[in-house]
Amino acid sequence: MHPEPIPVTVLTGFLGAGKTTLLRHMLQAEHGLKLAVIENEFSETPIDGQLLGDKPVELLTLANGCVCCSIHVELEKALFLLLDKLDAGELAFDRLVIECTGLADPAPVAQTFFADEELAQRYVLDGIVTLVDAVNAERHLQEAIAQAQVGFADRILLSKTDLAEPEQVEALRQRLVRINRRAPLRVVEHGRIDLAELLDIRGFNLNADIAPAPLLRPLAPVGQSADRIGTLVLSSDQPLDMARLSAFMEDLLERHGNALLRYKGVLNVAGDERRLVFQGVLRLYGFDWDEPWGEGEVRQSVLVIIGDNLPEDEIRAGFAALAPLSLRERGRG
Repeated sequence: MHPEPIPVTVLTGFLGAGKTTLLRHMLQAEHGLKLAVIENEFSETPIDGQLLGDKPVELLTLANGCVCCSIHVELEKALFLLLDKLDAGELAFDRLVIECTGLADPAPVAQTFFADEELAQRYVLDGIVTLVDAVNAERHLQEAIAQAQVGFADRILLSKTDLAEPEQVEALRQRLVRINRRAPLRVVEHGRIDLAELLDIRGFNLNADIAPAPLLRPLAPVGQSADRIGTLVLSSDQPLDMARLSAFMEDLLERHGNALLRYKGVLNVAGDERRLVFQGVLRLYGFDWDEPWGEGEVRQSVLVIIGDNLPEDEIRAGFAALAPLSLRERGRG
């Protein structure tokens, strides 16, 4: 019988956004945790110079008990290696942080913790944290991969805000919210931030926590967005027909699964007192019944989709058609 799964935080962001500086802060802060850190890249400024070597996997235990792992092989091999050493008593850690290369797509990293059964049992993906360089964001966000890193995030950290004009920072905030409306934005100063903002995010838990309410309010129109990645919020005050809902989701995944970066829904299904919650990454998703709706509570279905060039009008029309058939409509059928 294995102990509780090890929470995993994936740290991503474009080149020069400050990931290594943040990692140093996480390792040196007085938090009493035993963190294991996987550096998934050859870095010019590694956490410790001893990490760079010729071996496929380099391990180093720091003075405070944290573990650094520099890998030049597949991520899965490093994850299993850490588990082997943990089970053998050679290492001790209770959380894992993975630093992605600046040009990395977070999707394969996230999928690793769902695709392999043993890894899914031993690790739990807690959240994806993306750093955004406030000075160079306009240039970085011209790249689709930088937009995708923002779209996958459960937390967005703005770095170098002290070096940018206030108007520039505010414009960037608005742009980031349009790309990802479910991730809170926080400022990180020279790698320093309250670790409570980074740990125990539970971004991949099946629960009814969709996003902070202000983030889901309608946004002021700004004309045609230049960003490929954007957030689509669907809502309905009508109970949803389960059969129609299943067909809608199957069609959405079949036609646009590779463009659905992150999605989460809390739905009011006709004929059931419980909330239906689900979420997914690309074509991998899970769902479950949650707590019953409260007495007098407004039963509103909300589905938040962060996707790549999705046909929004078509998807909105499909979602709007999920209300149960009336008796008259059934008779016509």
